[in-house]
Amino acid sequence: MRSLLRDTILNQTLKGVRILDLTHMLAGPYGSMILADLGAETIKVEPLQGEGTRKLLANDPNNSLDGMGAYYITLNRNKKSVAIDLKSEKGLMVFYRLVEKSDIVISNFGAGVAERLKIDYLTLKQINSRIITCSISGFGSDGPGSKRPAFDQVAQAMGGGMSITGVDRQQPVRAGIPIGDLGGGMFGVMGILAAIIEREQSGIGQHVDISMLDCQVSMLNYMATMHFLSGEDPYPIGNSHFVHVPYNTFSCSDGFIVIAVITDNFWHNLKEVIDCPEFGDEKFDTQPGRWKEKDLIEKKVNEALITNTCKYWLDKLEAKRIPCGPVNTFSQVLSDEQVLHRNMVVDLPHPNGKSTKGPGNPIKLSRGSDTVFTPAPTLGEHTDDVMMELLNMTAGELADLKRQEVIS
Repeated sequence: MRSLLRDTILNQTLKGVRILDLTHMLAGPYGSMILADLGAETIKVEPLQGEGTRKLLANDPNNSLDGMGAYYITLNRNKKSVAIDLKSEKGLMVFYRLVEKSDIVISNFGAGVAERLKIDYLTLKQINSRIITCSISGFGSDGPGSKRPAFDQVAQAMGGGMSITGVDRQQPVRAGIPIGDLGGGMFGVMGILAAIIEREQSGIGQHVDISMLDCQVSMLNYMATMHFLSGEDPYPIGNSHFVHVPYNTFSCSDGFIVIAVITDNFWHNLKEVIDCPEFGDEKFDTQPGRWKEKDLIEKKVNEALITNTCKYWLDKLEAKRIPCGPVNTFSQVLSDEQVLHRNMVVDLPHPNGKSTKGPGNPIKLSRGSDTVFTPAPTLGEHTDDVMMELLNMTAGELADLKRQEVIS
């Protein structure tokens, strides 16, 4: 009944794709969450004691719901859970049988762990030539630094982006959201989807090797090219821009807004909103002139904006189609009418029937639907169903494996 319900109310985009999800913490679970949101049948394969993310915030009264923490509730929606001891020979054989029936195996173990457990691509492709495996690790599967441990902030620091975040060279600052982990999960999704498409042509699977460090370097993008051209290391400049003026965060009487003047036309429109005699000087009509007087221009903009509210100024700026926006708190963005209209705040149910709210699926497809989510599963909640439906195990076989502590 559960499978039938899922097929009728959830996104159908990846219907027919089956994932064995061996991930933990954030980078891997975020990637498999996106795929599950898109309709892939995602079977979370956990050790008998459960994967570690189950315990994060689980006992925090402010950030948990009936013993299930915010991490786990969010990252494991739309997934099933089976508990298998992969370190036992019989457990490994059960896992191999699941591999025969699956499309993707995704993990974010440290370097060498998959090989040690005998669940790496070279092993699994002998069982299912169409299997696609994806590993998300700090530094990738090869190279002189591949075996180093890494978490989000390590990736942010080593990836270069942290060196340009903050207000000065003396105080490097990480991004407020864990972009090291989240970036790894997102690029993992891209790699898996590319491998699925390629498999339609070749008929065989392959391994997707995602390095969190690689992802951070990729996101340096045009700034890396600027470095190679100039030979210079960029440095933190707060919320301002190294080309456009005014482009910064400005104070109003009740909060902060961002203004992004990136063309001369926007500048002329801004002069109609902010009555400042100095702005009438023709030298400011083009970017080079504004850049030379960046501090003066931003000071005058701040002096004007502080005299009234965010709403007052945003209304005026938007009327002139000047790029702008409020610096929202979580409570503000999660109640924003545009965010709500886009279904980016959704109900996340708990297995006990209660629910909380969390972020929705940002991928909107014309023939997709993401309005309902199934609860993050309890440990081993679907072990019996999966074993019986996919592997045709009998009740007696299940009981025997449980007695031997192979599954739970």
